[in-house]
Amino acid sequence: MPAKRKTKPVKPAEPAVAGVNARSLTRYYHDMLLIRRFEERAGQLYGMGLIGGFCHLYIGQEAVVVGIQAALEEGDTIVTSYRDHGHMLAAGMDPKGVMSELTGRRCGYSKGKGGSMHMFSRDKNFFGGHGIVGAQVPIGTGLGFAHRYRGDGKVSVTYLGDGAINQGQVYESFNMASLWKLPVVYVIENNRYGMGTSVTRASARTDLYHRGVSYGIPGEQVDGMDVVAVHEAGLGAVKRARAGQGPMILEMLTYRYRGHSMSDPAKYRSKDEVNRMRTEHDPIDHLRQRLIEERAASDDELKEMERKAREVVAEAAQFAQDCPEPDPAELWTDVLAA
Repeated sequence: MPAKRKTKPVKPAEPAVAGVNARSLTRYYHDMLLIRRFEERAGQLYGMGLIGGFCHLYIGQEAVVVGIQAALEEGDTIVTSYRDHGHMLAAGMDPKGVMSELTGRRCGYSKGKGGSMHMFSRDKNFFGGHGIVGAQVPIGTGLGFAHRYRGDGKVSVTYLGDGAINQGQVYESFNMASLWKLPVVYVIENNRYGMGTSVTRASARTDLYHRGVSYGIPGEQVDGMDVVAVHEAGLGAVKRARAGQGPMILEMLTYRYRGHSMSDPAKYRSKDEVNRMRTEHDPIDHLRQRLIEERAASDDELKEMERKAREVVAEAAQFAQDCPEPDPAELWTDVLAA
């Protein structure tokens, strides 16, 4: 019987390699702040009836996508699930186009026909949010195969949640990615709850970065509320994938402040738990404090960034409301017929 193969977590890049300086920290703060204010406004528009269907907000998890995206190069691809607005903004998609799609307007990225869960941007290499749990993982693995086939040196980053980790297609993807040494980084955004079910009730083993052991895929658990820690782990994983060493799993320990979706009252957890996470671990507040302590930005500069973020979001919301709805004839366009 062959010896049992052990897979140890890969250490993140050293700080000297990560090169996190004052300029980078300020950029992280700006990007996280924009996502937070955008999502807050999206929640307001949903309450006003201007956003229909499902709407899953990313509030609290901003450090994950901002830290990872900062580790990527132009041409790298990303794909995610339905909690996707933050990923779109971090990928450089226009807030006006994203908000227009949320409100079902023709100026949106999917011409108002995709809504919150189904928009993408080929120009930004964002291959969509996907409404079926775990469905994006085979797609992200396929993107990794495309990079390897073309030999373009690029990497596929595939985001998934703790609620998707027990889906069978996820493990089929892990096996294929490891077998062919595909350049894929699987980022598990473990926000502790899959819809309303705690990860401790859904998974026999809750340290999810070990899930690739059977396939020889190394993993690392990261503080997903610390954007610098996320960025450094992302650098290491992306460097490994780009060097042809195959896939890696990064488990980001994060937390969503709102319910699973806008219709979720989130009664399965206490207010004290949410308040404690906001008070002790908020990624934006912690980075703001660090910027001030390290004199990387003044209080006035941070206030100006706050003002600009709110202005950008307000303009996006107004742009979306001013844009007309799609013509009914659009029902018959962009439809694949066999």
